[in-house]
Amino acid sequence: MKEYDLERRKYVIGGAVVFIVMLFIVRLFTLQIASEDYKRNADSNAFLRKLQYPSRGNIYDREGRLLVYNQPSFDITVILKEIEHLDTLELSRTLNVPMETIRKRFKDMKDRRLNPGYSPYTHQVLLTQIPPEECGVFREKLFRFPGFYIQQRATRQYTYHAGAHILGDIAEVSKKDMEADPYYIAGDYIGKLGVERSYEKQLRGEKGVEILLRDARGRIQGKYMNGQFDKNAVPGKSLTLSLDIELQALGERLLEGKIGSIVAIEPSTGEVLCLVSSPTYDPHLLVGRNRGKNHHALQQDPWKPLLNRAIMGTYPPGSTFKTSQALTFLQEGIITPSTMYGCAGGFRYKNLRVGCHAHASPLALVPAIATSCNAYFCWGLVHMIGAKAKYGTVQKAMDTWRDYMVNMGFGYPLGIDLPGEKRGMIPNASYYDKRYKGSWNGLTVISISIGQGEVTLTPLQIANLGATIANRGYFITPHVVKEVENDTLDSTYTNKRYVNIERRHYEEVVKGMRAAVTGGTCRAANMPDIAVCGKTGTAQNRGKDHSAFMGFAPMENPKIAVAVYVENGGFGAVYGVPIGRLIMEKYLKGKLSDEAEALATNIQNRKISYGLQER
Repeated sequence: MKEYDLERRKYVIGGAVVFIVMLFIVRLFTLQIASEDYKRNADSNAFLRKLQYPSRGNIYDREGRLLVYNQPSFDITVILKEIEHLDTLELSRTLNVPMETIRKRFKDMKDRRLNPGYSPYTHQVLLTQIPPEECGVFREKLFRFPGFYIQQRATRQYTYHAGAHILGDIAEVSKKDMEADPYYIAGDYIGKLGVERSYEKQLRGEKGVEILLRDARGRIQGKYMNGQFDKNAVPGKSLTLSLDIELQALGERLLEGKIGSIVAIEPSTGEVLCLVSSPTYDPHLLVGRNRGKNHHALQQDPWKPLLNRAIMGTYPPGSTFKTSQALTFLQEGIITPSTMYGCAGGFRYKNLRVGCHAHASPLALVPAIATSCNAYFCWGLVHMIGAKAKYGTVQKAMDTWRDYMVNMGFGYPLGIDLPGEKRGMIPNASYYDKRYKGSWNGLTVISISIGQGEVTLTPLQIANLGATIANRGYFITPHVVKEVENDTLDSTYTNKRYVNIERRHYEEVVKGMRAAVTGGTCRAANMPDIAVCGKTGTAQNRGKDHSAFMGFAPMENPKIAVAVYVENGGFGAVYGVPIGRLIMEKYLKGKLSDEAEALATNIQNRKISYGLQER
């Protein structure tokens, strides 16, 4: 019995030894072959991988004027395993940075939630954007701080004080940025707004690396294999914008002290010539070590200068929308150019009334556009929504109307190459069925025919409507980048998008818009040597009405389409029309006449009270 127990015990002990040996083998295999961690740590002792950051691409306007370029700056990085003894007070004095800031940076650096790529064997960013003069002081004392390194970088600098919403800015990457793209590590910069964001991959370039060899004490012995495995940084690609910076600066000047937007487009290409959002801010504010403080101040500003109203602001388009109604009614056969409707001070039907200003009555389509007659377009919508013989139901008629609006570029983002574009609102039958529980008709929704009610558009969409009419039936998706260095634009920004409306109907609307300038509501936009076409808009608001204008010039072979929207600016002729005229004159003639310059100064000096703290 005892011999049997000893025999069993021998096998048990032998099995345990084999198990332990196998466990060690598996662990060694995991550490040295399956896992990169062991190799990475071993390599970190022998090699120093020094990143080479590429220069970010420059940004130019359509005339080749430099808008954004790079300015040298320096980062302080640290390899924690190389620190023997750190005199925090001396470091604080040398860098001219509070000790509390340095301690917090070290704490955040080691927090893997904030810094997912943390390793004590690799470079970690301690401070960024150190000015050259401060870096020079630190460089002289660098021998006192083993484990600390100086990394040359570049920050953005701006030639002009305009175009902040288009140009955007760069800032340090967030944890979310690093998780989304492994290219980035803590301390890297990424585009946050504008084209810096939407063209980040083209602008950033590709990092390089220099591999240095270290001895057992961590001292640099030179390049590993004479630089055979080094990789040069690839500079970022430069961008040429469609923007005319002088036109942009004029637009920002005209909207000083006002909330609103100006968008100008070259109809034949879809290139955005200016995209103004007011109030705006100086792009220089978001550069350097004060970026965070300045960005916070802009966020807290009650005027909301960070909001790009040109693509994010959604407004009732007012009477500028009547042109889209005329095109829809013509294409659907609801009216012809000679169809006459009466206007006895507005649209009247039983107890329903939509007011209008004094003009001749009855009138046909062209004078209805020229005088911006509310009644004409109200009657058109009533006859379309109520045309049961044609559509069968009010829901079918409503969705037909809605399809035309979407086809024109409303209700969804157009797809401009800037982040944050909003869609606006175009209602459909389901929306009204839910709102009115299935009991509604053309009279219920009459206000949409004149750009009020539930309809909202962005200023970009209004400008694109002007470009579509200028082209007599098509548009190219608006875009702010004209050219990417050694690259081609996405076909989205070169292909024509046709509207399902015949060219002959556009010609009638063009006649109406021309008549509005020569003798209608847009007379202030008239220029003796340029055939301007325009349409005013006075959008009702809970407070004072919004002032809007949409137009293009010249009438034949148009070069510019423009939309102006000024919140609480009153009638379209008060701000919208004269601002639109100045933008067109500046672009088409290259400069403003003395008379136009005086008008520009007058508009610039006129402020609108919004009940906010004065800027």
